[in-house]
Amino acid sequence: MLPAADGEAIAAALWYEDRRSGLADDFFIEMRSAFDVIRENPLCAPQLEYYSGPHEIRRRMLHRFPYAVVYVCRPDEIVVVAVAHTRRRPLHWLNRVD
Repeated sequence: MLPAADGEAIAAALWYEDRRSGLADDFFIEMRSAFDVIRENPLCAPQLEYYSGPHEIRRRMLHRFPYAVVYVCRPDEIVVVAVAHTRRRPLHWLNRVD
């Protein structure tokens, strides 16, 4: 996971915790579940339809929260480039993809 994506996840969790005690834990549980699915089957999530660059970028939606785990599939690794709110700043993470 890129440091910027980690920061996004922490910021989201803090925001949820500020709204209700324990909600950050729920967010992290949901996020870890998404990571587990991605790790087991990286091709399970659809490729981004609005990205036309050279990388294979996919997005796994969280169920309970309006966030997605955005990741790049490479032959030898999976890189999480963003934990992105689905209703804000689409493609704000694009400069993180090399």
